[in-house]
Amino acid sequence: MTVTPDRQARLIAALDHPGGASSDFDLNPGTVLPEGRRLRAAGVLVAVIGDQVILTKRSSALKHHPGQIAFAGGKIDAGDDGAVGAALREAHEEIGLHPGNVDVLGTLPPHETVTGFTVTPVLAVVRAEFNARPEPGEVAEVFRVPLAHVTDPERFSIQSRRWRGTDRRYYTVPYGPYYIWGATARILRALAARMA
Repeated sequence: MTVTPDRQARLIAALDHPGGASSDFDLNPGTVLPEGRRLRAAGVLVAVIGDQVILTKRSSALKHHPGQIAFAGGKIDAGDDGAVGAALREAHEEIGLHPGNVDVLGTLPPHETVTGFTVTPVLAVVRAEFNARPEPGEVAEVFRVPLAHVTDPERFSIQSRRWRGTDRRYYTVPYGPYYIWGATARILRALAARMA
């Protein structure tokens, strides 16, 4: 299932729409961050195949964000070619998506996470169908959601939970049994705003 030329053109056009960086604190302007906080650079792959976006459910055994919904991706290593290289490498390792089967369209503005990362979303299309292979130590499941679902601003809602003694608000865009929230939902919300 390949991406139609029209859909690819819409994705490329979304990259040119105005909009700056986002963060896990967008909806919480009063958040006080720790002094001397150092951010680590990372890249995630917003991979579109046909009319769907590929997402993962993180392993429940992971120390950070166990069981959460995420894009394939991770921190930029010394041998990576920036965020794009990291996103492609991690997608290959985590879900078995070969870099040669991916056409990178460009990058979206970075997103700062509550866990101290500056994440660059790499928007890409997958050329041909592939057999997803979840890396057992990191990924519990690989699944897909309709692009139309996660690029419709009306599908997003704002919820909150207690974090470090205060209420923290965040975007959600649930799909079936999958509770998509936090950084993943915020990145998708930014893409939705660009495509709306």
